[in-house]
Amino acid sequence: MPMAVGVIETLGFPAVLAAADAMVKSASVTLVYYGQAESARMLVAVRGHVSEVNRAVEAGIEAGEKAHGGQVITYYIVPNPPENVETILPIHFTEKSEPFRMF
Repeated sequence: MPMAVGVIETLGFPAVLAAADAMVKSASVTLVYYGQAESARMLVAVRGHVSEVNRAVEAGIEAGEKAHGGQVITYYIVPNPPENVETILPIHFTEKSEPFRMF
């Protein structure tokens, strides 16, 4: 099955925490990146099979919007990212994320 990466950008920490929690609980995905985009904007990225990432991003958007003061700014899903994108951008599995890999 093709792999995908899904990213959600939120305004504030509570929204990104709620989104990340919902993403990993709703589908068989692995959290591979979390960080600050700029100012109070936060982002979280997950990897998994395309169908699982689609389900996780949907759940993450809903949870991020429901968080007190939460706002989902944007999201994106990349099915089967090429190797050069995985090498350069922080979306690959790391030593920290490998023990939690779902597949």
